[in-house]
Amino acid sequence: MTHRFLLYAFLLVLAFSTAACGQARADQVPVTTGATVTGQAPAASAHAMDAVVAVQEYNRAIHVMVMLLLGFGFLMVFVRGYGLSALTATYMLTAVSLPLYIWLKGAGLFGEPVTGIHALITAEFGAASLLICAGAVLGRLKMSQYLLLGVLFIPLYMLNEWIVLEGGLGLVGNGVFVDTGGSIVIHMFGALFGLGVAMAMTTVREREIAVESDFTSDRFSLLGSMALWVFWPSFCAALVPAALVPQTAMNVVMALCGSTLLTYFATMLLRRGIAAADIANATLAGGVAIGSTCDKVSLSTALVIGAVAGFASTFGFAVIQDRLQKGLKLVDTCGVSNLHGIPGLLGGLAALLTVAGIDGGTQLKGIAVTIVIAVIAGLIVGRIVALAGRRARPYEDDEEFLAG
Repeated sequence: MTHRFLLYAFLLVLAFSTAACGQARADQVPVTTGATVTGQAPAASAHAMDAVVAVQEYNRAIHVMVMLLLGFGFLMVFVRGYGLSALTATYMLTAVSLPLYIWLKGAGLFGEPVTGIHALITAEFGAASLLICAGAVLGRLKMSQYLLLGVLFIPLYMLNEWIVLEGGLGLVGNGVFVDTGGSIVIHMFGALFGLGVAMAMTTVREREIAVESDFTSDRFSLLGSMALWVFWPSFCAALVPAALVPQTAMNVVMALCGSTLLTYFATMLLRRGIAAADIANATLAGGVAIGSTCDKVSLSTALVIGAVAGFASTFGFAVIQDRLQKGLKLVDTCGVSNLHGIPGLLGGLAALLTVAGIDGGTQLKGIAVTIVIAVIAGLIVGRIVALAGRRARPYEDDEEFLAG
């Protein structure tokens, strides 16, 4: 009886809702007469076109949301015994960063106020950079510390975004820096910030504990990687003019294909076998590297950029990472330096060779400013987050989660 009552109630609410929506649509239909007001038709047409563009941006915004939660979330479950924490941390970081960015941007804290779907998309970019940052210290923060990291990260990310992309403080020309899909401002910034946090927080004991995975955790990580792969074109094309969306999407797909193929050849060459970590991560390096020039290069150039990034990322995971961690005395849990740092830098530098009429000095200055802000800010934030305590046992769900 209870289920039947709920069903009837639901159908009744649905009927009233449908009738109300129909009346609302009827109320919105313009009443026409034989006369036409001069300029009214073109104005209505322009308004309709703006509405269509806004809907298209909404669709891409939802694609990016899939990347944030499913893509990044499952990519980071490769650590054995830490899957619940990795997914929950992804939830928390996304949930704290989106409203914080939107409120600060709407208040005009950095640059002109931005609202609507445009604000949601740029907030999602900030959330993506935050998740990249968190990947460097994944497994070594309490859940509350992830939230603290997010609150501290977003304003600093916005500061760098304002300086590099909008000419804030007059350091970089407004709109001159080439970085459409965020190779530098999103990916490299997040990676270097995360390394700064890791340098400030990593203990000697944590450096001695191995970050382990197994076939099950690697399979879930590959699922996240594939979700990112599928929706990456929407990420890069999220805010480009409508006429450039097809070209941008094609370039991103080509770059991802290039990095995927070269990852396989590189992992076989460098490791004499297929490493799951390489396939789950370096295959995405093309999407990172093509970001700066995703709406400006040819398909063949995009393929080359992706291939170079895929090889460089795999080389980073196979050869550079251990040496980097020992040299800087840190642990980069997710290898963000290899997936986002190196390919992001390559993408920003590739613009110097592929974009006609680019201001090379400004491009290099924007890259340098991002590096300085990210590293210094990361070191400071790492010290602050460390004051909130330490995990007793890194990389273990059961320290905070109740037994199932």
